[in-house]
Amino acid sequence: METIKNDVDGKEVAHEQKAQTTKRATGLKNLNITPKIAVGVIILLAAVVVIYVAVNNSIAQVVRMGDTISVNYTGTLTNGTVFDASSLHGGPFNFTVGSNVIQGFSNGVIGMTVGETKTVTIPVNEAYGPINPALIMHVPTNVLKTDLNVTPAVGMHIRDGAGEQGVITAVNATNTTVDFNSPLAGQTLTFKITIVKILKTA
Repeated sequence: METIKNDVDGKEVAHEQKAQTTKRATGLKNLNITPKIAVGVIILLAAVVVIYVAVNNSIAQVVRMGDTISVNYTGTLTNGTVFDASSLHGGPFNFTVGSNVIQGFSNGVIGMTVGETKTVTIPVNEAYGPINPALIMHVPTNVLKTDLNVTPAVGMHIRDGAGEQGVITAVNATNTTVDFNSPLAGQTLTFKITIVKILKTA
């Protein structure tokens, strides 16, 4: 009797398990998950992963002091005159942040991200500094003519003995005035800057 009872109980358990399996299969069938939907779900998940990676890469690409970066830029004076642009030099300008450029330019790119464009206004003290009167020389005109074989004219560029370039700003029979200040000294500058790439991190 115990054997028969165990056999009956076993059949009931087996019947119940079969019923549960059938129920699950029916439930999945009712969900109507076709291959086309499955492919769509996979594509959606892949897109989410791509977006996540792109966002994280963008967050990582922040300019910091000491990074070597590539930028496009256009520099203008307060009157709107363009005095320089990367396009005039054949393409993006590469430099190390904190070196090789004026202070205001380096400060302006720190914290920017790859692809970002920003307009930066740089005051005189962070650009080429104020005009230094000591760098404005008065040279006897006859010295230029006889010793250097130069006929001075306003706007002409000449170099001193150290190789520094100056521009002639005034000429008379007695003296020629040569300004060895940077042409951008005393100027507030505006740069439109786009970060092209971070070439090397600090």
